[in-house]
Amino acid sequence: MPEVTAALTALGALLVVGCTGWLVSLALRNVAIVDSLWSLFFLLALAVYAAAASVPSGPRVLPLLVLVAARALRLSAYLTWRNHGKPEDRRYAAMRERNEPGFAWKSLYLVFGLQALLAWLLAAPLVAAATGSNPLGWIDAAGAALWALGLVFETLGDAQLARFKADPANRGKVMDRGLWRYTRHPNYFGEACIWWGYGLFAIAAGGAWTLYAPIVMTALLLKVSGVALLEKDIATRRPDYRAYVARTNAFVPGPRRADANRQ
Repeated sequence: MPEVTAALTALGALLVVGCTGWLVSLALRNVAIVDSLWSLFFLLALAVYAAAASVPSGPRVLPLLVLVAARALRLSAYLTWRNHGKPEDRRYAAMRERNEPGFAWKSLYLVFGLQALLAWLLAAPLVAAATGSNPLGWIDAAGAALWALGLVFETLGDAQLARFKADPANRGKVMDRGLWRYTRHPNYFGEACIWWGYGLFAIAAGGAWTLYAPIVMTALLLKVSGVALLEKDIATRRPDYRAYVARTNAFVPGPRRADANRQ
């Protein structure tokens, strides 16, 4: 079946890129470079399907390629810049410590292989949207608007945090300005919006069954690799963070609450 061939080709391409990233991580002794690959995995998966002559392309394939490429390249470039020359991220350093001896080899499947496989599974709404033949309509417009909102939150949130951290006067302080004044994680909220935007494109193309992908991504952002993991011990490193939590929504932006410490 042509669809199966395209799916296996996409999986193979993702695994090749993952293995290449793993080889680079061995030289750097830093597996955090997988963060720079994560968004590119989805662009690669979509590109493989778009290039497959045996798989029909629908009216959404070119718009989706533009949207996915814009987001993937921006995020990958930002993370590469942010992590350049810095020690391995705490998350991966802790994983390394738990899996020694032999983490260098184990990271091939624990980090790079796992993320390549997960990206392949979560790319389903992109594939469904790109290959669906339904004409473009208002649901696509809603998906594009939600994607744009997500990109603004993700991009502006990252830029505001980077500028805040670049000022030595803010060392040890809690970022609570700009978008961070209304949500503790505007970048994660933006990412969720982007994924639900992809979900709307899939619905418009007749691929509502692929909504498991934005559901899983939202759950990961809230409960696994996003908010929960980042805030696990941050209050012990930054005492002011407890007050920030008390007055600021964790995910969905909203009005600031009164400071619980004030009478």
